[in-house]
Amino acid sequence: MTLKLLWGADCQNFRSVFMISTFVYKKKKIRFRVRGDGNGKTIVLLHGFLESMKIWNKLEKMLAGDFQVISIDLPGFGKSECIEPVHTMSLMANVVNKILLSLEVKRCIMLGHSMGGYVALAFAAQFPSKMKGLVLFHSKARADTPEAKLNRNRAVRIIESDRSNFIFQFIPELFAPDNIEYFQEEINALRKIAAETSKDGIIAALEGMKLRRDRMHVLSDAAFPVLFIAGKEDTRIPLADIVEEAQLPGHSEIVIMSDVGHMGIIEAREKTNKIIQSFAVRVL
Repeated sequence: MTLKLLWGADCQNFRSVFMISTFVYKKKKIRFRVRGDGNGKTIVLLHGFLESMKIWNKLEKMLAGDFQVISIDLPGFGKSECIEPVHTMSLMANVVNKILLSLEVKRCIMLGHSMGGYVALAFAAQFPSKMKGLVLFHSKARADTPEAKLNRNRAVRIIESDRSNFIFQFIPELFAPDNIEYFQEEINALRKIAAETSKDGIIAALEGMKLRRDRMHVLSDAAFPVLFIAGKEDTRIPLADIVEEAQLPGHSEIVIMSDVGHMGIIEAREKTNKIIQSFAVRVL
């Protein structure tokens, strides 16, 4: 493992630790960040499709006073390199596990937004003893439907010919219609983050999501609490699917937000940050 360490200038004690590191997996660089100590209480944040760990900046700062917070640029996104032509959810879960092993993290709450939730579910399937809790943030356990797989194939063809236009059109559609104009600044910031992602990285993720397994059994068998955060106006993850899945775990919590699409992390930032913090305090 290759580590590049950057320590915050305002570090007065170990709890205020800030570290950006590079982990080498199969000769490819994977970027991650650690904030806070937490005395063994760890939360892992996994971003969604066309995102990077930058989306967690404000949530990290809120949580770092009480927890060790680990954010990861998943393979092909942010500053992390592509590993293979197809990034399966299991492959990305293995990358996450290797990083946690390097940091000697034995158990954690894992939070995933959208695609990050798929990775978190794959992690829970492979390493259930390492899970203290799971947060599915606009995400679900079901595999892609045949129609969804066709849509991903169409997306791949569009990206191959016009990656920039795909990104430009894709980002606003993640928001509730009435929120698009209000959050134009944030939408443009998300477009810039997405623009950092190579064509190969985008396609590898789409192919991996298309092939992902159904993880409903992970929820049914969960020996840890699961929190679902859903938006009523989310066109990517149907609310009905989330409500049904929320009935599977032995300990399940669900928050359904009005006037929110697929980006509650922005559309309802203060509310969702507090919900996540409350869940973490109770579980860890």
